[in-house]
Amino acid sequence: MKETASLSKMMEHAMAVARRAGAYQLQHWRKHDFAVEEKGRAADIVTQVDKACEAMIIAEALSLGEVGVLSEESGHCHAEAPWQWVVDPLDGTTNYNAGLPLFNVSIGIRHQGKTVGGVVYAPALGELFTAVRGGGALFGQGRAIQPSPASDLAHAVLATGFPYDKDVNPDNNVAELSRVLPRVRGIRRLGSAALDICYVAAGFLDGYWEMNLHEWDVCAAALIATEAGAVVSRYRPDRGIALMAATPAIAPTLLALLRHGESE
Repeated sequence: MKETASLSKMMEHAMAVARRAGAYQLQHWRKHDFAVEEKGRAADIVTQVDKACEAMIIAEALSLGEVGVLSEESGHCHAEAPWQWVVDPLDGTTNYNAGLPLFNVSIGIRHQGKTVGGVVYAPALGELFTAVRGGGALFGQGRAIQPSPASDLAHAVLATGFPYDKDVNPDNNVAELSRVLPRVRGIRRLGSAALDICYVAAGFLDGYWEMNLHEWDVCAAALIATEAGAVVSRYRPDRGIALMAATPAIAPTLLALLRHGESE
């Protein structure tokens, strides 16, 4: 009971600070009034807005006590704490910097190492996705969501993404794309892993895959998709987090294509 009450409190705080961070993002969006830095290569950037939102979210988490943080820009803080927030303060930074609306705040909540809550908020779209383990997944003002009824790849619309080292590493998702693309209705590249996964949860997309992701990219969204009823699976162990999320009927075929290049 204490854990449930604590999680409820943390979800309230996570949703509130996600909305505050989102409002801050909108204040600067499309104004180009912030500094942009490259993190080792031109394709991987961070902005002053990322850092300001991260500081805001970390301060909120630490104010609750017994909470540590794993965040994209700052790494671990109080990693030994029983509760942990896994934070991407601005998922879709390239979109944000370009003036595109597909970006979000992502906060996953873990207790004793298990993900038990998730919040993904896309401020430019006004879209909020949430989930609590065992409680289903919600969209907007509490509407329950579930994956699409798509039953075969030929009628499916999928999303994917490409790793930041795609320019120097030939293991860059092109082979997987070439296997999947001819078999589906369409493939989209939205540029935000958390939104891609949440869109699978809500039935807006039928499936998604991407390699070389990190915990902060997927922690909240993977729980949301799982609670909605989507199949979420890691399809290989050697390229960071390589994650697939799909509606149940097409998941086995898509997973086989990603793993072996052959459909079941």
